[in-house]
Amino acid sequence: MPLTKIVLEESELPSHWYNVIADLPNPPAPYLGPDGQPVTAEQMTQIFAPDLVEQEVSTQRWIEIPQEVREILRLWRPTPLFRAHRLEAALNTPAKIYYKYEGVSPAGSHKPNSAVAQAYYNKIAGIRRLTTETGAGQWGSALSLAGSMFGLEVRVYMVKISYEQKPFRRSMMETWGAEVLASPTTLTHSGRQILSQDPHNPGSLGIAISEAVEEAASRKDTNYTLGSVLNHVLLHQTVIGQEARQQLKKVGDYPDVIFAPCGGGSNVGGMMFPFLADKAAGQAIRLVAVEPTSCPTLTRGHYAYDHGDSAGLTPLMKMYTLGHDFMPPSIHAGGLRYHGDSALVSQLYHEGILEAQAVPQLATFKAGILFSKAEGIIPAPESNHAIQAVIAEAEHCRVTGESKTILFTLSGHGHFDMTAYDKYLSGQLTDQDYPEEALQAALHNLPKWVAK
Repeated sequence: MPLTKIVLEESELPSHWYNVIADLPNPPAPYLGPDGQPVTAEQMTQIFAPDLVEQEVSTQRWIEIPQEVREILRLWRPTPLFRAHRLEAALNTPAKIYYKYEGVSPAGSHKPNSAVAQAYYNKIAGIRRLTTETGAGQWGSALSLAGSMFGLEVRVYMVKISYEQKPFRRSMMETWGAEVLASPTTLTHSGRQILSQDPHNPGSLGIAISEAVEEAASRKDTNYTLGSVLNHVLLHQTVIGQEARQQLKKVGDYPDVIFAPCGGGSNVGGMMFPFLADKAAGQAIRLVAVEPTSCPTLTRGHYAYDHGDSAGLTPLMKMYTLGHDFMPPSIHAGGLRYHGDSALVSQLYHEGILEAQAVPQLATFKAGILFSKAEGIIPAPESNHAIQAVIAEAEHCRVTGESKTILFTLSGHGHFDMTAYDKYLSGQLTDQDYPEEALQAALHNLPKWVAK
């Protein structure tokens, strides 16, 4: 019988993270402070662990994974790579489809790959408390898990609409000992300011980031952690792509195209960065980030310096952005409702090395249900974006007769997202394209001195 599940031994878990900065065609643009000057490492260590700041700016190609981190990662890593035989048959496609399944982690997604590392580095730095934000709850769950393993207190600012849509994600975080707050709150200046303007504000990742950063900056025993966007987060996620390369090698295959859902960029960086050196060496491989049409950061956003949060507390990063005051539609792929994107992913897209697609909400749920009927796994709404793009590519192969090898990240299961599926099945969901006038307004609201 042909292999369905391709597994690695625990001894084959990557020993190092891959730092794509070492192999970029052009150096990344520096983060800037409000005065337009590059942000210093000393400024960043006010809310981040020193080792994480060092990783953020490192140009070293390989960074060793600490033994304490690898021991915890081995609880679920290496994760399996599946050949989607049944999906291929359902689509009647000559394409070969593989998916790297990250839903086997205790938190049910890829997010613990970085959460464990960040908790470890904060622990050895003497930090006692961590703050963070979460959209769909995947990152908040991951950090709550990691905090419990290293004896750290965790406070999670959860986007209010997700707090209401996904109560069991909140229960999961609280079970691991975290405190979960519906953002915006009245506990921070930035939260109070938002609520004074709109008492019924549904929240956004940008607002939740502002609250978490504000609290971390106000306490010496507390640091801030982020689940995507920053260089060190994407660095930690490269275990995904490294493992996938080894697994495909075991079956003598190599991808023609890789798809990954894209919100802040952790999926894209984690899976695709380890393949970039091959592409640079002339390997014909397409790398495609897939985002929602309601939050089209790469496909319709502006490439400019902007803040990573709504209140402007974070450094300015050169990235694709919809504007830091962007208020996303309340789609159920909460992890993709972010106004910006990783500076590294943005740079690679801007330079034509990565591609991007935007897909509508209804099509993603249709694709997720087709996938679940064929493969058995109910995917997270974020993962459905990649699945929709994969299905479209496989159907195109059916028309052309091409036998492409397609790889994608199934970044998490949807067991805590069944309310979203209920609403789709009952016809309550709609497609919500982001209006052009809102995009133009975002351009005018970028920091004036760097808007161009």
